Amino acid sequence: MTTPATDYLSEVDRYSAHNYHPLPLVLERGDGAWVWDVDGRKYLDCLAAYSAVNQGHRHPAIIGAAKAQLDRITLTSRAFHNDQMGPFLRELCELTGYERALPMNAGAEAVETALKAVRRWGYRVKGVAANQAEIIVCADNFHGRTTTIVSFSSDPAYQADFGPFTPGFVIIPFGDAKALAKAITPRTVAFLVEPIQCEGGVLIPPQGYLAECARLCQQQNVLLVADEIQTGLGRTGKLFASEWDDVRPDVMVIGKALSGGVYPVSAMLADAAVMDVFEPGSHGSTFGGNPLAAAIGRAALRVIVDERLAERADELGSWFLGELKKIKSPHVKEVRGRGLMIGVEIKTSSGKARPFCEELARRGILCKETHDQVIRFAPPLVVEKEALEWVVGEVREVLA
Repeated sequence: MTTPATDYLSEVDRYSAHNYHPLPLVLERGDGAWVWDVDGRKYLDCLAAYSAVNQGHRHPAIIGAAKAQLDRITLTSRAFHNDQMGPFLRELCELTGYERALPMNAGAEAVETALKAVRRWGYRVKGVAANQAEIIVCADNFHGRTTTIVSFSSDPAYQADFGPFTPGFVIIPFGDAKALAKAITPRTVAFLVEPIQCEGGVLIPPQGYLAECARLCQQQNVLLVADEIQTGLGRTGKLFASEWDDVRPDVMVIGKALSGGVYPVSAMLADAAVMDVFEPGSHGSTFGGNPLAAAIGRAALRVIVDERLAERADELGSWFLGELKKIKSPHVKEVRGRGLMIGVEIKTSSGKARPFCEELARRGILCKETHDQVIRFAPPLVVEKEALEWVVGEVREVLA
């Protein structure tokens, strides 16, 4: 049957690179935790643009800040100062406790920035021989899709025919602090890790893992770099997931919800001892720190703090996780999560997770499979409990 979405889907199929496999619906409007498609159907967004919409779709304070800035100035480049970037970086540093912040755009850009910073720190501060620096990473990681980042992916699909790859990375198992201890050498400059591997299937390491990693890194003069692009800014029930282990990483990478779902904003955070390895000309971005992004980022942070979204994610997430765990289903291998980042792993004997996501979409619930077998639930942090109660009932029927 032809619907208003048909032409849109045909157009994308005809003119877009086929590098994504989205669910076949076309969204045109969003408000809070809800979205509507061009066919007039209403859905609860349980993906939140991979945690970029923690504050909900079109939050009035963030949209208001964007509109006000659009009427003033949107881009200066870093050739000149603007009146938004300084206040944005100050507010970001005061909130997170770091001495410096370097603004970028996409999350992968912020990761690349951190990789450059820790390598230069390794050479100029730690004293590693030129071009010998090593960075330890974890199997099943996801830090972005640039050539350097996919160079240390353990997923063949991310690497196929994209080589040659950037050297200097050592891959160890996730959640295994003993493996980290064995992998560190005098050439190791940093350990890059996600506190929870979201794209990897909502994989949560053992309690105390990050704290032990931090101890090892400090002992061996290695920088601990936490990628909190998806887990940060309230998603897991604390401002940053690292806080669950009482860890303050040496370097933190953030993005997604820093944008409020409006405009790409990301940042690398560190103290002066690391950040000051940069000097004029050594790194940059035309759009990084632009006044529109900075104004949006300031509003996005205020919403997270003023509306206590981390606390809300902790309370709602604990309840939601508990309810999902109560569901008796022959298809479910495990339910796991922290805050409002939850994964339901489907047994391989029951097929893949996508058909379950497709059925949930037909019932008005939007989620997406990750790593084939896991249904990920990560709604905007402003979602109402009543909506999640409805989700639990629908999920119970779908998983029956």
